Amino acid sequence: MFLNKEKGKQMVQTGLDVLIAEDFALLKNKKVGLLCNQASIASDFRHAIERFKEAHQKGRFELKALFGPQHGLFGHTQDNMIEWEGYVDHYSGATVYSLYGEHRKPTPQMLENIDVLAVDLQDVGARYYTFIWTMALCMEACAENNVQMVVLDRPNPIGGRQVEGPWLNMDFKSFVGWHPLPVRHGLTIGEVAIYLKERFYPAVQLKVVQLKNWRRSMYFDETGLPWGMPSPNMPTVDTAVVYPGMCLLEATNISEGRGTTRPFEIFGAPWMDHWQFSARMNELGLPGVHFRPLEFQPTFNKYQGEVCRGCFIHVYDRSQFKPFLTTIALLRETIQLYGSFFQWKNPPYEYEYHKMPFDILVGNDWLRPMLEQGAPLSEMEVKWQNERAPHSSEIEEARLYE
Repeated sequence: MFLNKEKGKQMVQTGLDVLIAEDFALLKNKKVGLLCNQASIASDFRHAIERFKEAHQKGRFELKALFGPQHGLFGHTQDNMIEWEGYVDHYSGATVYSLYGEHRKPTPQMLENIDVLAVDLQDVGARYYTFIWTMALCMEACAENNVQMVVLDRPNPIGGRQVEGPWLNMDFKSFVGWHPLPVRHGLTIGEVAIYLKERFYPAVQLKVVQLKNWRRSMYFDETGLPWGMPSPNMPTVDTAVVYPGMCLLEATNISEGRGTTRPFEIFGAPWMDHWQFSARMNELGLPGVHFRPLEFQPTFNKYQGEVCRGCFIHVYDRSQFKPFLTTIALLRETIQLYGSFFQWKNPPYEYEYHKMPFDILVGNDWLRPMLEQGAPLSEMEVKWQNERAPHSSEIEEARLYE
């Protein structure tokens, strides 16, 4: 029985928990590869590699290889386009293949001794987060090499009810948007896999080990599960809540709080007036959020060692908060108040060397000019909602949970 010790209630079981509870029956006598990272932990805090190694030693299956996504097998690299290469894992004895280095898609050689590729990654519910696109390229490779894929599902940490932001225009395909999805997609990683199979990889042999006791209304800190940082700048669930919007600051010269202990919840620049800007943002009456004036000094990344002035984002009503709209409002107000200082970041960004980073993040080239022109927030929101509306059924058809 999986119990939440604080509430005494039955808690959510991840796909990894279910696989362990069933004594790895799904992988019995198979040659197995495992795609995971530091957040691939069971409800007892033990890592997937540890549990797979034990099952391998008991003869349940053969653990042949490990695969790691962006940031590395244990999240040691910062920021985007910082690559890492493979090695032999001293703990399990397995070869570790990097899928964020020379190769982002498994090669036939990586898969030649594998019957099943198990995927256990914690997504954060935003199209920009590259783990789902690493999974997509694995689906493509598995289909080409007759390898079964087993996705061990994990909760969407920001719930599965709200969907927000533009639908990806495929002219802006990149590693922060490999296939069409809205920015905040509202799916678990297992549901994303189902969506991708139905639309793009019909030949892949896919099995999703479903969550137990998870509901779409749940945020991660309501599941009873331990939080493992899925990437170096995703320290808390609160980070994930704001990330579908605040990631956009990566495409600007505003600090998104990297180099502080609360990235994405903190933002600012040396040229901002934190009192003026917090007042301006709070006057907008954006739902579920308050902006508190703040000064901070990043220890690395943008404005390293300089005093930045900006805000801390306090989300007091998650059900009403719109992270994407909030950041679009933030950018519009920044341009209006500090237009002589504000700049869009130029390429490259996530292996796109020509298109503007902001455009590939939002998935179009119409939003940036509207921001520069100071268009009403309602006008921009209606436009991206109208673009997304014809595709809503594609998302809903992939849902596994109520």
